[in-house]
Amino acid sequence: MVPTGESGRSAPAKVSKAVAELPRQVREELSRRLRRNKGAFRSGDVQVVEKPLLRRAVGASALGNCMEWFDFGVYSYLAATLGKVFFPGASPGAQVISSFATFAAAFVVRPLGGLVFGPLGDRLGRQKVLATTMIMMAAGTFAIGLIPSYATIGIAAPILLLVARMVQGFSTGGEYGGATTFVAEYSPDRRRGFLSSWLDFGTFVGYALGSALVTLLNLALTDDQMLAWGWRLPFLIAGPLGVIGLYMRLKLEESPAFQQQLDDHEKNLAQESAGGEFKTIVTRYWRPLLICMGLVLLYNVTNYMVTGFLPTYQTETLHRSSGSADVLVLLGMVWIVLLITFIGRYSDRIGRRPVYGWSAAAMIVLAVPAFQLIKADGFWLPLCGVLVLSTLLACFAAPSAATLPALFPTAVRYAAMGIGFNIAVAAFGGTTPLVTEALVNLTGDDLMPAYYLMLAGVIGLVTVRFLPETAQVPLNGSQPMVGSREEQQELITTSKELYRVSAGRSGDGDTPASAPA
Repeated sequence: MVPTGESGRSAPAKVSKAVAELPRQVREELSRRLRRNKGAFRSGDVQVVEKPLLRRAVGASALGNCMEWFDFGVYSYLAATLGKVFFPGASPGAQVISSFATFAAAFVVRPLGGLVFGPLGDRLGRQKVLATTMIMMAAGTFAIGLIPSYATIGIAAPILLLVARMVQGFSTGGEYGGATTFVAEYSPDRRRGFLSSWLDFGTFVGYALGSALVTLLNLALTDDQMLAWGWRLPFLIAGPLGVIGLYMRLKLEESPAFQQQLDDHEKNLAQESAGGEFKTIVTRYWRPLLICMGLVLLYNVTNYMVTGFLPTYQTETLHRSSGSADVLVLLGMVWIVLLITFIGRYSDRIGRRPVYGWSAAAMIVLAVPAFQLIKADGFWLPLCGVLVLSTLLACFAAPSAATLPALFPTAVRYAAMGIGFNIAVAAFGGTTPLVTEALVNLTGDDLMPAYYLMLAGVIGLVTVRFLPETAQVPLNGSQPMVGSREEQQELITTSKELYRVSAGRSGDGDTPASAPA
């Protein structure tokens, strides 16, 4: 019974230290769930994630991202070489643009991959679909290394390159959305930012490995050797990597959130047709879908500017040697790898919104100075410019895998991520190298990349204004997740206190708040 004073009104409930220390968004979400349950949590209401399963889930998901971005690093660093192999009749500028156009074509089919694999992931399970995307990614990358040159089979060579890239793009459409969903659903709520950041850690490790391999080949081989056969080697490595990744993913268990499907409403959603699910996402979840796309734009415009455009920008526009340009960007990737998990852990403490917001504002202010530094002579000033952009990229990447899945409920999470992420990447991210290269050639202004980044920063800042804070909050449609039995008991104890406080404030006559859809 709630204690009352002489006036008959409920006496203020004393707030314990454990409740007082809960972040506001966590306290509000837990209070809603407790009112819905009409009581404190029991052991069956709080999911404990076993550490061995968690490590395997994070490792296998990060490896898939690593392989995807290994290919991306290789392709970006070999853009000029691939232009000569597959488009030999064009001018040097047209060769680079043609190579980037083939690269961008893969992003056209990414939304289609998301539309196919997303609903499948919500019905069949995340693990099965992620195993399929791993096979397709490895096969597409490996196939590029086997394609004869234009000099050998003529126009069929660039056509086959385009087909292989589209297979990659189609599979990648189901990869990142599924991997982020899988890791987020496995992660304890308090550490979701840190654990999910390992997914993008895999991204930049893969890029660094791919770019480092191409850099070593450029140093070890002559230009004629690279054109004749050297360019094939990095792509052929994808075969063994894919086998390892497939083995790891086949050993995974399905995510706890997918197994739970908390209520009948979500089960019904999960049984909808793909067309019905797409309609549900677009009509019911349009606001989080737009937020997702805004954040993906901010992250991926920066990402593809640094990883996809900078190497070619330095060689073709600034006329640096390929070795110097490659080393600068490679050092930027190593810097991101060192930073990213620390920023992910920091986002668990201060929240996702501050990390995104301050970084977007910094992008608007620092984009032009960073490119001025990159244009400078010597080594150290350009390195400082690359490190500025790399730091901002790390700040956008680190919270993404934890923030984006939290926007959607379990039953439509994979599909919604596949739609929102891939449309934004296809429209704005993957086209960044192509559009920026064309703008530089059209205007003659070599600061156009900086202006493009500033525009992305403005869009990102507006998006953050509408972003709900989800740090340490249980995923929508999932039970609270903890990393040990001790944390489970702690949360149960805290829920008893929180329910007492919530009941003391709301009174017996309040209608219990419903849980999010």
